[in-house]
Amino acid sequence: MANRTTIDEFLSHRKLALVRWSPAAAVMGGKIDDELAPKGYEITVVYLDESVPAPRLSEVRDTVEGAIIAVSRDKCDLAVKQALDAKIPRIWIQNGCDSKAAVASCEQAGTPVVSGSCVLMYAEPVKSVHAFHRWVAKLFGQYAK
Repeated sequence: MANRTTIDEFLSHRKLALVRWSPAAAVMGGKIDDELAPKGYEITVVYLDESVPAPRLSEVRDTVEGAIIAVSRDKCDLAVKQALDAKIPRIWIQNGCDSKAAVASCEQAGTPVVSGSCVLMYAEPVKSVHAFHRWVAKLFGQYAK
C-alpha cells in the first residue's frame, strides 16, 4: 500500500492518462474516466493494443501529469515500461492490476507509484460503491491514512 503523501500528490494533478488494453477490455475500477471527469480531472485514454487507433503514452507525455494503469496483471509490466519510457512523472497501478516487477520498475526508476489501491476510493468526493469499498478498506486497515 502506498503512503498517503504519494496518493495525495498523485491526485493533486488533474491531467492524467488512463492506460487500458483496448476499448473492449475490462477495466479494473469500472469506468474510471467517467467517474473522474466530474471531479475535475482531464482524462486521456490510451491503449496498449497497437491495432487500436488511439494515442499512445509516448504521444501524450507532454500533456499528462500521471498515468493510471488499468490493464490485466499480465499486461501491467508492459504498461509500466511504456509509461517509464514516455517519462510519465507518476504512476497509479489500479488494485488487481499490479505486479511486483512493475512496482519495482517504478521504484528503480525513481518514479512515484501507487499500487494495491483503487483511485476511485481516494479521488474526492467518493460516492456510490467506492464509498462502501473505502469503508471496508478502513475497517480492515487497508486504507492509507
